Amino acid sequence: MSQIKSLADLKKKREEIKTGLDVRIKSIDPENHVQVKVAMATCGIASGAKPIMEFFVEQLDRRNIPGVVTQTGCMGYCFAEPTVEIKLPGKDPVVFGYVDLKKADLIIEKYIKEGELIDGIIPVNYETIDSKE
Repeated sequence: MSQIKSLADLKKKREEIKTGLDVRIKSIDPENHVQVKVAMATCGIASGAKPIMEFFVEQLDRRNIPGVVTQTGCMGYCFAEPTVEIKLPGKDPVVFGYVDLKKADLIIEKYIKEGELIDGIIPVNYETIDSKE
């Protein structure tokens, strides 16, 4: 652990701890927050998923949208990387493919803020156990 030598160091450390706590608090009750999962397997990283993840982290905070951004492994949509899964409170998750910074901004403005579906959704190609009942 680095030593705190100034007021600026102390403020920086406080923000780091606060950010860590914020993520933990949101993860206790994720259903009431926007959940963003960015596929960060080898194919996702090679296609540019890291800046996309950083964009979502920064922009959700900047736009005061309560959300949790996490990375996940392969979602099986390697052909459409970078891929991002968005789960709005009370709704089924939606996976977007070919996400660049422009599309990430559109996802935040149109889908997350307004609930409006936009181009680029990858159709579900599986059934859940619940849907067979």
